Amino acid sequence: MSLHLVGEDPNSPEGRCPAVYVDPDTGDYYFQGQLIEDLRVIAEIARHGNLHSDEAVVRLPARMASLIAAAAAGTYEPDGLGHGPADSTEVLQSAKRTALHLEMRDAYDPSHPAYQDFRAGGTGRYEMTKWRGIVQDAVGRGVTIRRARVVSEPPSDYIRWEHMLTEQNVAAGEDVRWLPRERAWDLVLPAADFWLFDHKLVMFNFCAGDGTEIEQEKSSNDPDIVARCLLAFERVWERATPHGQYHLPDPHDQQ
Repeated sequence: MSLHLVGEDPNSPEGRCPAVYVDPDTGDYYFQGQLIEDLRVIAEIARHGNLHSDEAVVRLPARMASLIAAAAAGTYEPDGLGHGPADSTEVLQSAKRTALHLEMRDAYDPSHPAYQDFRAGGTGRYEMTKWRGIVQDAVGRGVTIRRARVVSEPPSDYIRWEHMLTEQNVAAGEDVRWLPRERAWDLVLPAADFWLFDHKLVMFNFCAGDGTEIEQEKSSNDPDIVARCLLAFERVWERATPHGQYHLPDPHDQQ
């Protein structure tokens, strides 16, 4: 199956949707838009007919009328391309209620200048200004952000650096917990880190062997996958130690 993208709404807050598609084989239309959960709207629509369990109401703004008309008239360019998939940071900026992040690696971006400074004996400190702004904005509109980290002990240099910086995550509004790997051995966890947004969308992210992030994410709103990831996160969370109470063991004490 191959759909033609008629066009996206360039003025949407996230710059990703709504969008209009056409199936060139059947002529059917597909609309991507905000899922409506306002009971007043749903009740008004229900006055005119039943809304069945496999149906949903989505909203497209009036400014997209020309795109809908183009789809109906067939006057669109069939090889149009969209923005491409949103990354987890962009989705966080549109989250409504919750954002859960499970991290399970002992190293991520080894080339980060501040990390290199840390390894060389410097402070390794830098201001996470952009990220703090995104988190503060999300928390300000009512989003609960929880971050759980499964780490090895004794810790890697990267984890020691990350632990030092986490005070900025907490100050911005994140709730962060740590779980030593030896206390997570019996948990069934995914093979990749993930974000889970609003208990509806899970986004897996991947790294190369040295921890370098790969510009690739896999997303799913499959209820079964979402439920399994939510269960995995909550099991880690209930065992993990809040950041303010978690003290990294001194690697010299382990020798």
